[in-house]
Amino acid sequence: MVLKTFGWSFAVTALGLVAAIFYGGWQAFGIVAILSVLEISLSFDNAVINAGILKKMNAFWQKIFLTIGILIAVFGMRLVFPVVIVAVSAKLGPIEAIDLSFNDPDKYKELVTDAHPSIAAFGGMFLLMIFLDFIFDEDRDIHWLRWIERPLAKLGKVDMLSVCVALIILMITAMTFATQAHQHGGGHVDKSGTVMLSGIAGLITYLVVGGLSGFFEGKLEEEEEREHEAEEEAKKKGKPVTGVALAGKAAFFLFLYLEVLDASFSFDGVIGAFAITNEIVLMALGLGIGAMYVRSLTVYLVREGTLDDYVYLEHGAHYAIGALSIILLITIQHEINELITGSVGVILIALSFWSSVKRNRALAAESGGGDGSGTKAEVSSGV
Repeated sequence: MVLKTFGWSFAVTALGLVAAIFYGGWQAFGIVAILSVLEISLSFDNAVINAGILKKMNAFWQKIFLTIGILIAVFGMRLVFPVVIVAVSAKLGPIEAIDLSFNDPDKYKELVTDAHPSIAAFGGMFLLMIFLDFIFDEDRDIHWLRWIERPLAKLGKVDMLSVCVALIILMITAMTFATQAHQHGGGHVDKSGTVMLSGIAGLITYLVVGGLSGFFEGKLEEEEEREHEAEEEAKKKGKPVTGVALAGKAAFFLFLYLEVLDASFSFDGVIGAFAITNEIVLMALGLGIGAMYVRSLTVYLVREGTLDDYVYLEHGAHYAIGALSIILLITIQHEINELITGSVGVILIALSFWSSVKRNRALAAESGGGDGSGTKAEVSSGV
């Protein structure tokens, strides 16, 4: 099962590391290896969130996620995205930006650094909305940190509360962190307007994508019910019916939602990579290898039913997302070590896994070694 799920990741790792050696020797090999680990550590929460969505898809769309999806993730976010950042922020053409990344990496890094407030505000607000909508969800039955989650879930009855909180945080960020010291002089550049516009764009993107996702998730449920009825009718008539086409449109939009989520989660990895190297080829190799493992891990979590067995993993991942969103907003003015950024998510998810194990043991003890589906024990095992 492990080889089947992670086989392509192992193959891409081998090819990527060999390509790095041919490109820049053993130093390039080391850089690509470090970038791969960085991407995996920063994106583990991404895999957990993705698994919660991917489990709603059939095997066909899971394969699409691992094939076409990985092409979008690697070439879109890990290769094209850094070039687009420079092209837009420096008002260059795409070809000119690519030429700059190869022939003048120092200038390329400078331009990306100048664009960081916009990137951090957009990505930070998108991820913050994911966390807020989760923490204010009044319909969620299972709570990990009950002393925090239960009161906030009750507040979730207030319409548009997550949007209001996000906008307040954005205004505080723009007023507090948006004035940046200019790299080449003693003056300061006011980035508050840029941060506000980029943050609002991130919020609007989340609302649009989330709205489409919710709509098509509803359509998916309707079509699955219709498919079930059609299969029952076909059985009576002795005619087999395939359900792939029936759920195809809804699954396609969930796939698009996954790709947008991946793009947002990739912001920190792409920006963090510039702290390690300016070379776009090494960035693409290292982050691409990491992206492959994130996708394989997502499918593994789905097929093994890990999210069902360890119910607090999703909570830990969302807390990691919330922490990452705040870190992104802080980095508008203050540098934060990538090791800290990656460690926060890993620690939160590890704690949620440990809590899930404790819960399962408590349920097993209470049910006398049964399957552990008791509601009382489930609630009492929360922190």
